[in-house]
Amino acid sequence: MNKITTYFRESYKELLEKVTWPSWTQLQQSTVIVLVATVLITFIVRVMDIASNFALHFVYSLFG
Repeated sequence: MNKITTYFRESYKELLEKVTWPSWTQLQQSTVIVLVATVLITFIVRVMDIASNFALHFVYSLFG
């Protein structure tokens, strides 16, 4: 039981003293970067989906 108590005490101490939290500006910048990357990746996946759908319909029309 002593190990568990020590673990939580040290974890709490590390959280308060050793962790560097981002500033509000840094947090906003990171959020914008994540949102832009998410939209970009979503767009790329959508384009790939449309292209593969078109290609499969073309191939199926050749044999059907």
